[in-house]
Amino acid sequence: MTNTTTNRTRFEGDLSAPDPIPAEGIEAATRLMQDGRLFRYGEDRGSIPEAAMLEEEFAAYMDMKYCVGLNSGGCALYIALKASGLETGDKVLLNAFTLAPVPGAIDHAGGDAVLVDIDDRFVIDIDDLDRKATASGAKFLMLSYMRGHIPDMDRLMAVCEKHNLIVIEDCAHTMGAGWDGRLTGTFGDVACFSTQTFKHVNSGEGGLLVTNNEDIAARAVLRSGSYMLYAQHRARPDMEVFEKYRASTPNCSMRMSGLVASILRPQLTELDERNRKWRHMYDVLAPMIDTIDHLSMPIRPAKEGFVPSSLQFMISGIDDARTSRFLSEAAAHGVHIKWFGAEVPIGFTSRHDHWAYLNGMGDVPNADAVLHGLCDIRLPLWLSDEDCAVIAAVLREAMTASAEAA
Repeated sequence: MTNTTTNRTRFEGDLSAPDPIPAEGIEAATRLMQDGRLFRYGEDRGSIPEAAMLEEEFAAYMDMKYCVGLNSGGCALYIALKASGLETGDKVLLNAFTLAPVPGAIDHAGGDAVLVDIDDRFVIDIDDLDRKATASGAKFLMLSYMRGHIPDMDRLMAVCEKHNLIVIEDCAHTMGAGWDGRLTGTFGDVACFSTQTFKHVNSGEGGLLVTNNEDIAARAVLRSGSYMLYAQHRARPDMEVFEKYRASTPNCSMRMSGLVASILRPQLTELDERNRKWRHMYDVLAPMIDTIDHLSMPIRPAKEGFVPSSLQFMISGIDDARTSRFLSEAAAHGVHIKWFGAEVPIGFTSRHDHWAYLNGMGDVPNADAVLHGLCDIRLPLWLSDEDCAVIAAVLREAMTASAEAA
């Protein structure tokens, strides 16, 4: 997808375009709409609800006992905190590079976020986590694998065990990813996934919570809003577990609809192949970007089995004015880049200093430095090797043009 009629390479694709729903998902949704049973529960129904089947299938994919479908990834994070026992005022450790719904879930649940610094790989700084766990007395860690970057999970879990932290994994960007052969979402006490349009599977909005803890699972089902119809779940604890919590757990109406589940189930069978494609795109495009002046790619350890539905690179050695010219030049030639260093957040680029509602945010100097130069582009599934080469050419020419325009 290239056009060089003006002696400048132009990318003709749309990196912001979502990947389409597969035909099987469209057909399943149509059947469900014709049936009319879009609500996941029914007082009298002979069929297995779509949401219950999705939960069972995703639990099997993750090799976890329990799964709960929610109406968004952010709601999954909120329910994970409440189901894990968070009370108003409890401290929640949180890496400083994440998206706004993550601290939003902590605020929604009544917790106080304590920001932990990140390192040059864009992941949580484990030494700073150790220090701040001691200083804050926090009981919880909300571990965000932001943009799919995974820390050294062996070192991290050792620190979490040292401080007896309840670990909630935010796997919005790591569905099917892992560390040293073990899937993210299986390290902590509970894990949350997003099915928002630009994630690894697409239902517009949606979330999935997985855990092996029967008490967390029962409280999550009840809080999601099961109307005492929790027997219709399949990846659930025994009914006796619900009896302990059904009278004391509020219904927050955050459950997944049958329509969302019907769209997602066919995509789940495609997940591993999608992730293979994303890894291939990254392997093609990342080395090209790494050779462009002032741009660099992060180090990815051999143990990090990442699934890059987006790609991040750093800008260094130029001032903000030239950075802005570089971004404008790239956009004018078809490659739209998200820059986390912009003074005002645009789209999905908000950073910790924009979240004024947080208390006691903490000192995170390396996060401030990293985020100032951090850039991000989406990798739609349809990108070809040729498309990757065109994108790299646009970035290279934009960097050259940004110097000439000074």
